[in-house]
Amino acid sequence: MAYRNNRKPSKAEMAKSQGMYQDTGVPNTNSENGDSEDMYNETSMELADGTEVSIEEPEMEDEQVEEPVSEEELQNIITAEIDDAQDYIDDVISPERALAGQYYKGEPFGNEEEGRSQAMSMDVRDTVQAMMPSIMKVFFAANNVVEFAPNGPEDIDSAQQATDYVNYCLTRDNNLFNECYSTFKDALIRKNGIMKVWWDTEKDVTTHYFTGLDEATFSVLQADVNIEVKDVEITYGEMMVETPMGMMGQTQPATYDCTVVRTVEKGRLCVQSVPPEEFLIDRRARSIETAEFVAHRRYVTVSDLVKMGYDFDEVQDLGYETLDDFEGNDEAFDRNPQAFVQITGRTDTTSRKVLYIEGYVYVDMDGDGIAELCRVCVAGTANKILHYEPCDFIPFVDFCPDPEPHTFFGMSIADVTMDIQLIKSNILRNTLDSLAQSIHPRTGVVEGQVNLEDVMNTEVGGIIRMRAPGMVQPFTMPFVGQQAFPMLQYMDELRENRTGISKAAAGLDANALQSSTRAAVAATISAAAQHIELICRIFAETGMKGLFKKSLQLITKNQDAPRMVRLRNTFVPIDPRVWDANMDVVVNVALGTGSNEEKMAFLGQVAAKQEMLMQMGAPLVDMQGYYNTLAQMMALAGYKDPTVFFKDPAMMPPPPPPAPPQPTPEEMLSQVQMEAIRADIQKKAAELELQREEMLRKDDRERDKLDADLMIKAAELEAKYGAQVNVANIEAMMQRDRELLKQQGEMDRAAVQAQQAVQNAQMAQAVQQAQMQPEMPPEGMM
Repeated sequence: MAYRNNRKPSKAEMAKSQGMYQDTGVPNTNSENGDSEDMYNETSMELADGTEVSIEEPEMEDEQVEEPVSEEELQNIITAEIDDAQDYIDDVISPERALAGQYYKGEPFGNEEEGRSQAMSMDVRDTVQAMMPSIMKVFFAANNVVEFAPNGPEDIDSAQQATDYVNYCLTRDNNLFNECYSTFKDALIRKNGIMKVWWDTEKDVTTHYFTGLDEATFSVLQADVNIEVKDVEITYGEMMVETPMGMMGQTQPATYDCTVVRTVEKGRLCVQSVPPEEFLIDRRARSIETAEFVAHRRYVTVSDLVKMGYDFDEVQDLGYETLDDFEGNDEAFDRNPQAFVQITGRTDTTSRKVLYIEGYVYVDMDGDGIAELCRVCVAGTANKILHYEPCDFIPFVDFCPDPEPHTFFGMSIADVTMDIQLIKSNILRNTLDSLAQSIHPRTGVVEGQVNLEDVMNTEVGGIIRMRAPGMVQPFTMPFVGQQAFPMLQYMDELRENRTGISKAAAGLDANALQSSTRAAVAATISAAAQHIELICRIFAETGMKGLFKKSLQLITKNQDAPRMVRLRNTFVPIDPRVWDANMDVVVNVALGTGSNEEKMAFLGQVAAKQEMLMQMGAPLVDMQGYYNTLAQMMALAGYKDPTVFFKDPAMMPPPPPPAPPQPTPEEMLSQVQMEAIRADIQKKAAELELQREEMLRKDDRERDKLDADLMIKAAELEAKYGAQVNVANIEAMMQRDRELLKQQGEMDRAAVQAQQAVQNAQMAQAVQQAQMQPEMPPEGMM
């Protein structure tokens, strides 16, 4: 007996399982209404000792089937997620990022006083601008920051080709440099930079006008599925032709005039840097992939929605204004305040702005009890659902220079330098105020005894009119800014410790480096470079890996035809449909491996060692390994295509087989002797064959003569004596002898050939033995 729900069996159940009772089949009717209980049926049972017990068995409940999410429920879910995410971004995150943007642009703090210094220290901007060149150099140098790794030996070639082709699509079909520059700067200033990658299908529409087309050409145009023929005009011509009966008219084939509209759809991979205020995410999210809700909101026109494929009647009432406001988002206003000026003069419906949100949410759309990722597109302030469909992945990747564990938004460079900028600005202002007071001190005057206009005149050498001496007295203020200089230096050191960016690392501080050893300078520069390398490694691991992986998935899924592109200085057809879309992505950004100059010097030593081993003929190095070293050196030098300088041995045809060695004089002499002997044998064999042929021909002539004599004598006997001679028997006997002679000749020929073969073998063996004998020294050396 099986017990349900893993509960402990009762005494009665144990007894039943051991055969100690008998089932009486009496249902439990202890309830007041006489019915059995809702959850259990009690069955009376009698044990072997006569004791009657009852056990309760739970009833089988009907299996609950989860109902799929309806469109109305989906509307409520997506509206609630959008409202919560907008409140989180606009009220919590956006003000912090807007403040960081103000510090980056050096805008006033708001505590300035009229008549006092309002100077600003630009530490946030200086730090970000100092880091950007190094970061962009790492990601756009000759080496691939990330590349695809094959899952098996059959994927080695396709992995290398996929790396090159995805780089081609991101850099040639898109301006990846500009998009990465914007994203990296957003990450350094505004916590996180966001990139979006998707597959876009564009329609290229061209219009052509044709006249005088014949019927065959016109039929070809009509058969093309990408061509729409409009405004067709048919012209029937007639030409006068001279005939024996005179000039007569002849009808010519019709010609066609038409307008041709050619529409060609082209799909391509697209990548875009998303403004931070346009990106929405669940406030409880830890990453994009695990977030319950992620969305991209933006204002588009009604015309843009129609281009996306939506019906004009469905979206024309969603546009209500021509102003982008994002409901008062501080960050959007701080970036471009002029964009919030109301546009006048545009009253057409197609130019109205519509809030369009492309959201990704996990909902159970098929009723299997498991929430699947769904793409939901809504528009308007009421978040009207225009389209929804299941999807494979979320097309966003994020970059953060200092990720905070277990939360999505981390810290930016601005977050760790804004307080330094505020302190340094206040110190700088006070220092300048002290300097101004020491240069232009305040003046005390006796009221009514001095002309105030003369006192307030700051002209150099100006006269002050006084009624009595001593009515004007300056209050000399000493300059106390010297005490502030150490504090400014301390704040600079604090900024360097937080960010790793210093003048010494950039090679600008001559005082810090002129008396230092080479090791100390290298340690200073290396310590600063490690901060940049760490940020680059984080960007590569968190953002670039996802960008390349999602790009590969989009290409393999949507590109339905081969494409001819130029990779590694060679035009090759690319067909991603045969690639493995789940290939791993490997990051090549290393930490603590030295500068490019150190790597170049090390590779130079490796190349020298390889050259030495190749000259020695050691099997440790081949041409392919030497080429790889040269290719790495070209990459560090900034050249992406090493084949411009060196040929890849793997792409070169195999070398021709080596020429046979030249024979030695002894071998040449032996060969000549062998040829002479062989010629002598052939000559003798030919002579023997000639003699044999002559003997056979002589024998045939004699036998022919005997045949003729026999026939003559037979005729004479018949004519003289009248006797009948059996000539046939005589001819048969002679023919038999002739056959015997032929067989004997063949046997003799075979014997001669066998003898010749034996002689050839003996001659070859003699020559071989002569070659194997050591060379005899000259007689004078004996």
